[in-house]
Amino acid sequence: MTIKHSTILVVDDDPYVLESIATLLRAFGFTVNTCDNANSAIKEIQRTAVDVVLTDVKMPVLTGVDLLGMIHKFDPQVPVILMTAYAELDVAVDAIKKGAFDFITKPYNADYLIHTIEKAVKYSGLIQMERDYKKDLEETVRKRTQELSDALVKLKNISGEVITRLTAVAEYRDMTTGAHISRIGLYSNKLAEELSLPSDFVEKITFASSMHDLGKIGIPDNILLKNGPLTTDEYELMKTHTTMGEQILSGSDYPAIQLAASVALNHHERFKGGGYPRGLKGEEIPIEGRIVILADQYDALRSARPYKAGFTHQEACDVIIHGDRRTMPDHFDPDILVAFNKLAPVFNEIFEANAS
Repeated sequence: MTIKHSTILVVDDDPYVLESIATLLRAFGFTVNTCDNANSAIKEIQRTAVDVVLTDVKMPVLTGVDLLGMIHKFDPQVPVILMTAYAELDVAVDAIKKGAFDFITKPYNADYLIHTIEKAVKYSGLIQMERDYKKDLEETVRKRTQELSDALVKLKNISGEVITRLTAVAEYRDMTTGAHISRIGLYSNKLAEELSLPSDFVEKITFASSMHDLGKIGIPDNILLKNGPLTTDEYELMKTHTTMGEQILSGSDYPAIQLAASVALNHHERFKGGGYPRGLKGEEIPIEGRIVILADQYDALRSARPYKAGFTHQEACDVIIHGDRRTMPDHFDPDILVAFNKLAPVFNEIFEANAS
C-alpha cells in the first residue's frame, strides 16, 4: 500500500472542519471520504475499504469514542485517530487505552496531522501484509503433513503476534526506535549471559527486551517527539507508557511475550526505590526489569536527541558507574552493575555496529 492509494475516512459534524481537513489530505495525495455523523461513517466503512479513520471526539448522538467501539467490532485492525480539544484530553487518553491509534488536538497542526496519518497508513499496510501472510501460510499448512502443519501453525501464530505487537507499533511510533530496540536486545543478551542466567531466559530476554517501550504507542506525538524538557503533567503522562505496554502485551500464551510484558512494566523501577510505576525496591523488581533499565540507560546516554548530543562511550560509563545529577549507581542492581563494568567494551561495540 502507498500513501497515494490510501483511503482516509474523515468524520466531523462541523462542515468547515470536514472540508478543510479533506482538502489538506487530498493535497498530500490521499483519497478522502467524508461523513458528518457516526452512523453514516459505519455504513461507509461497510461498503468501502478504508485504511484509516480520522474522527472528532465530540459529535451529537454518537461520539468519536462510540464510533471507535463500533468500528473495532466490525474490524478491530482499522486505525482510528481522534481529534479532540485540549480540555477533552482525558477522554482521548482513555480512548487510546481502548484501542485508538492516536489523537491530535484542535486546532490541529497540519504537520502533526499529516505525520500521524502517514504512520497510521503504514500501520494499516503492515496489518494487511500480516493478513496476506496468514492466508498464504494457511494454504501451505494444508498441503503438509499434520506434524509439519502443527509446527507451522505455531510459527505463524508467534510471528503474527510479533509483527502485530512489535513491528507495526514500535517501528512507526518513534522514528528512533528501529536501531534502539535492536541494541537493547543485544545489551540485555550479554548481561543475562554474564549473570549466568538460564539459556532459555537469555534467549527470551533478547527478544522481550526489544519491546520495553511498546507502551509509547499511547503517548501523543507532541509529548513523545517534543524537542525539549517535558512539563510535570507531560512527564506524568509519559510515565504511563510502562503500564500501557504491560496491558498491550499481557494475556499472551507465549512465555517470551509474557516476559516482554514484565519488561515493559518494570524497566523504570530503580534498585534503591523511587522508580515507576510501582516504586519497587531491590529484588522486588523482576530480574528482567533490572537488566533492561541499565541497558536502556546506557543507550539513552549514547544516543543523540534533538535536545542533546550523544555521550561518548566513556562518558556514558562514567555516568552509570559514578553517577551524575540524574543517574546514580544505586539505581541499578549491584551485580548487574559489576557485569556491565566487565562488558563495557562489548556495549561500545554493539552501539557502534548498530548505530543506525
